[in-house]
Amino acid sequence: MAHSVNQIKFQHALEERYLAYALSTIKSRSLPDVRDGLKPVHRRLLYAMMQLKLDPKSGFKKCARVVGDVIGKYHPHGELAIYDAMVRMAQEFSSRYPLVEGQGNFGSIDGDSQAAMRYTEARLSSYALFMLEGIEEDTVDFHDTYDASYTEPSVLPAVVPNLLANGTEGIAVGMATSIPPHNIIELMDASIALLKDPSIDDLTQYVKGPDFPTGGILVETKENIISAYATGKGSFRLRAKWHKEDLTHGQYQIIITEIPYQIQKKSLIEKMADLFVEKKLPLIETFQDMSAEDIRIVVTPKSRSVKPEHVMESLFKLTDLEIRFHLNMNALDNKQVPRVMSLKEVLKSFLSHRYDVTKRKMEHRLSYINNRLHLLEGLLIAYINLDEIIRIIREEEDPKAVMIARWSLSDTQCEAILNMRLRSLKRLEEVEIKTEHSGLSKEKDLLEKTL
Repeated sequence: MAHSVNQIKFQHALEERYLAYALSTIKSRSLPDVRDGLKPVHRRLLYAMMQLKLDPKSGFKKCARVVGDVIGKYHPHGELAIYDAMVRMAQEFSSRYPLVEGQGNFGSIDGDSQAAMRYTEARLSSYALFMLEGIEEDTVDFHDTYDASYTEPSVLPAVVPNLLANGTEGIAVGMATSIPPHNIIELMDASIALLKDPSIDDLTQYVKGPDFPTGGILVETKENIISAYATGKGSFRLRAKWHKEDLTHGQYQIIITEIPYQIQKKSLIEKMADLFVEKKLPLIETFQDMSAEDIRIVVTPKSRSVKPEHVMESLFKLTDLEIRFHLNMNALDNKQVPRVMSLKEVLKSFLSHRYDVTKRKMEHRLSYINNRLHLLEGLLIAYINLDEIIRIIREEEDPKAVMIARWSLSDTQCEAILNMRLRSLKRLEEVEIKTEHSGLSKEKDLLEKTL
């Protein structure tokens, strides 16, 4: 049997395949969705944990179980990559609002790695419930998983603007993203202000700047902050937080209590030690890492006449006690197109998503109410004509057909009547049905007016 061979230019074949790979990396791996602020791996982890009923009130489950479910059902990639993503969602020094509550060794700010997933356990955090709220009420679209065995959400309902609240970083093909974490109350204030007045351009009166989980002090001009949020590109200068602690005889020491975001304390101390040995820190006598649960790095100056500001300036200049965190708000917009967005555009996209979610949730509830009212109306007919219903069921060969013809009931109403238990044939039950019918009718009117 002869096989046909299609000849194409190598350049065209390479371009076509590389473009497909680039789009796959951008959309399915590296860039977050502006609506819920999550990449596919994080979304799948949260959904898998919800399916395992790992809510904050339940017990913990082994991380290996969760990772196994994610690989088998939703995300056919390496287990270490999935576990690393899960660990970062649980680390309080990595996530401003952790989505996962961990039990066991999940690493430290010193840079120590986490324990193997067979030892650690996890469940969803309270914050994660805000991301999943309403997912079972037809609020978002679902699509088939990679092997069409299951379905998964295309996006989470996300009650909060998580893209900005937790921030994200990622490198795709030809583009990257870098978004710092922010204070959720400031973001909500800005969102409410946008709802009231969509013409607002400067939202920095509400969102003052990033809010990092490890603290630190933002040393940036107001103009630069406004420009960064207006364009979606810029950088923020972040310094460690410190204070002077007085000792006897006019001596003092400097206490560093917060270090910049994503800086490993162990590497920072090692860098300071190297500079000290190389005699590049002439103003410092000694320094010690006395941290326990909280950061406490003690720096002792050579002389009490040296100003603490001068000592810290030398450390800011030579070490990672001062860094620049770059802002590049590149994300997939509501139409799944990757682009750099301003702060206002990100919040407007989130509000648009919430509008769609809320509308779908109300439509889902309205559909349920209509079906329930239909059933209750059938049951009320049954209670009014109870003796006749009992006679038909006892004497007729096809009671359903007779009931439909007699009272113009639907098939669903007839099934509900025929499935009634004998113990429910009491006067109190009829009162309860009328009460429920009245309550649902009022709710239906309110929903229809709102929609």
